[in-house]
Amino acid sequence: MKEVVVLSGKGGTGKTCIVGCFAALADSKVLVDCDVDAADLHLLLNPLIQENHEFRSGQVAVIDDQRCTKCGLCQELCRFEAIKDSQVDPIACEGCALCFHICPDEAITMEERLSGQWFISDTKYGPLVHARLAIAQENSGKLVALVRQQARQIAERDGLDYIISDGPPGIGCPVISSLSGANVALLVAEPTLSGIHDLERVLAVCRCFGVPALACINKYDLNEDNTHHIEDFCRRENIEVVSKLPFDNTVTEALAKHLPVVEYPESGVAQGIRELWHSVYNLLTQAN
Repeated sequence: MKEVVVLSGKGGTGKTCIVGCFAALADSKVLVDCDVDAADLHLLLNPLIQENHEFRSGQVAVIDDQRCTKCGLCQELCRFEAIKDSQVDPIACEGCALCFHICPDEAITMEERLSGQWFISDTKYGPLVHARLAIAQENSGKLVALVRQQARQIAERDGLDYIISDGPPGIGCPVISSLSGANVALLVAEPTLSGIHDLERVLAVCRCFGVPALACINKYDLNEDNTHHIEDFCRRENIEVVSKLPFDNTVTEALAKHLPVVEYPESGVAQGIRELWHSVYNLLTQAN
């Protein structure tokens, strides 16, 4: 199977809307929401959850009150101030295990931390793998890798041809985890100064991993001068701008009804997204 991941250097550029439209347009695919820190693809696709699994990652210290003699050594040496009155604050605890090693009474154990949940769901457009990271939890890159692995297993089991991933914003660990091994990256940018800067950053990450990239300028008509700057940048970097999508209030109406905007055939932006998917599809079929 071939995988396309939709990325941007910042949040709010329209990645999820575009992925939702791809879900409606593409055949033989599995969908993945890799933005586990703030997942929202499920809000658009109304999935019916079929499987619910715990995600455990990292460790947290646990003190056995029956064995603890209240010597205070763990509280004194914990540099994260996670222990007070022989009680561990699980949010402050970094799982370094120093207290476990220095406790003279062996009253402290390290337990695996419940960090979130991941789901396999059905939608009207096909299977969706998504997740929810728990509050104040880390290791989102590991959770991204897990949902991508599950999506690949579903694609192999059901003989599906494509994986369409809604990537996280930025250039950090979750982006790296969602990008590695993908066949094509679609970079969505807005015609703003920060949008230009963030496009440069995420393109550098794509090149680091050798993933071919295409660019899409969303709401290009809000500032056509900045749109020209983005086009000039892409031209210098040999990146094809495959679509320029106009601002359209129909998108907001579709979101309010939990529908991809391509379900509104009279929308001007819908035809642009269809052409965008055609360009992505052509590159996917040529990708190794």
